[in-house]
Amino acid sequence: MIQRRPLLALAGAVLALGAQHAGAPAAHAAPLATANVVAQPARGNVVIEWNRTLLDIVRSPQAEPTTIHPTRNFAIMSAAVYDAVNAISRAHPLYGSDLTAPLDASRPAAAAEAAHDTLAALYPAHKAGLDRQLSDDLAGIPDGRSEQEGIKVGAQAAHAIMTLRAHDGAGATPPPYATTGKPGDYRSTPPAFKAPEFTHWGDVTPFLLRTGHQFRPAVPLPSDSSAYAAAMNEVKSIGAARSTTRTAEQTTLAKLWGGPAQNYWYDIAQQVALARHSDIDQSADLFALLNLTIADATIGIYDAKYTYRFWRPITAIRLAAGNPQVKQDPKWTPLVTTPPDPSYPGMHSDISTAAATVLAAFYGDRNTFTLTSPAAGGNPGPYTKPYTSFSATATEAGLSRVWGGVHTRLDHESGNELGAAIARYALGQSKLAPAVPSSPTGKTPAGRGLEPNGNKIEKS
Repeated sequence: MIQRRPLLALAGAVLALGAQHAGAPAAHAAPLATANVVAQPARGNVVIEWNRTLLDIVRSPQAEPTTIHPTRNFAIMSAAVYDAVNAISRAHPLYGSDLTAPLDASRPAAAAEAAHDTLAALYPAHKAGLDRQLSDDLAGIPDGRSEQEGIKVGAQAAHAIMTLRAHDGAGATPPPYATTGKPGDYRSTPPAFKAPEFTHWGDVTPFLLRTGHQFRPAVPLPSDSSAYAAAMNEVKSIGAARSTTRTAEQTTLAKLWGGPAQNYWYDIAQQVALARHSDIDQSADLFALLNLTIADATIGIYDAKYTYRFWRPITAIRLAAGNPQVKQDPKWTPLVTTPPDPSYPGMHSDISTAAATVLAAFYGDRNTFTLTSPAAGGNPGPYTKPYTSFSATATEAGLSRVWGGVHTRLDHESGNELGAAIARYALGQSKLAPAVPSSPTGKTPAGRGLEPNGNKIEKS
């Protein structure tokens, strides 16, 4: 069983996760037996149980407004659970409150109440089911003062984090996006030509970072460069719907990784935490740091995407404007449907590397887990693949988007660097604490609009 460590000590355990190779395993991390452990019960670990509940909610249709990114809600719930548990154990400084509770208060009751109260506030349509789950959890805890004190501090922790995030910019109206139509500038993509999503998310107050642009990647290579042409020609060949250079396995994996990147890593974390027999304290630490890091990686990626506004491969290949080394193909279609946001940097690469870095710091790089996709490769039944390391999985996740035709290798490499930088920063903190102070009004700065040339306008 792993030992609970101060957060600062985790910084020394961070593994370098490169885009080209998997990091060496930590010395203490023995491979686990292959098992799809996520299908097993959470065995009384309410932290994992409620993380799984939230994952089920976000996978349900119309769970929340389309302008609220679900990574924010995972971070909010996990921060509340972390504070509730640590208010009792006093093992770490609290994230968003100064609560105290008796040492003998029930940590399971505190964690369950904190998770329930945040999710009931964030997803009121699911309140009835959340109430039943809380009732079931509390029924397994002996009645008395310990349970009541746990419930009390859990409710207080939930209220504190909801208050802290009440004016974080997530509820702002996303500013409209207009393309210049110039080579390299993003515009909506077929087949649906959806309006760009989350144009405001780079301005949301981070959970650990000072600002969303703290680790903003370098400017993408110009569309008239040879390196750009090489990257675009690669995806043109390997990412086409009817590619003759993509292997059958790459096709299957491009489809396996076709969903939101963060959901895979929430699933992976649940599997490994169960397999490692992480207790409630260790799980509260892990999921708080993991989910806050993923939330900040999401803020950082949208800041970069809408700063650079780089067009997607489908647009670049169909138009082939600005670079004679890229031959025009007006009918080119990717294997995977292109997401409605700019190409650079790659989100799967960013989130996957951030998550893998945090998980490797807790458990070492080598761990065995599985991912399952019912639609991968066109198979009539589920396709399940076992994995043996976090770093190799993160690399595969990023490259799957090249194989799927929605990103170039340049997007992948930039996203990988961004996710690694954010995770290293998070792991390097001596405690989990909001890094961005509140303004005198308790509100974040006003939202920023986007000019057609990509410059951001400060609104008074």
